[in-house]
Amino acid sequence: MNRKRLLDSFALLAYLNQENGFEIIKSVLAKAQKSGIFLVMNEINIGESYYILFRKRGREKADYFLENVLPGLPIIAVTNDFQQVIDAARIKAEYSLSFADCFAVATARREEATIMTGDPEFKRIERLVEIEWVRA
Repeated sequence: MNRKRLLDSFALLAYLNQENGFEIIKSVLAKAQKSGIFLVMNEINIGESYYILFRKRGREKADYFLENVLPGLPIIAVTNDFQQVIDAARIKAEYSLSFADCFAVATARREEATIMTGDPEFKRIERLVEIEWVRA
């Protein structure tokens, strides 16, 4: 696949926790590292990954992820300006999707990227963006 890829927190956490589908993410990350064509991830989804890790593993491990693991991954963090927050809010208003997931959708649309996820919530918006399912 030549299209730009975007990770949501579900995909990143599957990779970090070696859950079902992590091999797919691991392979995509390795290819991105080798090619220099990095994946994208909205900073809101990075924050979501952080708080989930904090809750499950504690602050020390979550901080380690943020300070040591994430900088070594071929992922570009995408920031948000006011209009991009409103774009995500409009998606939230129209679809039953978590607000963090709305940032992934809005970013994928803006970046013309395929969302890599296993989160079944994304089935609701498959007509808005391309989804690459990493877990059944």
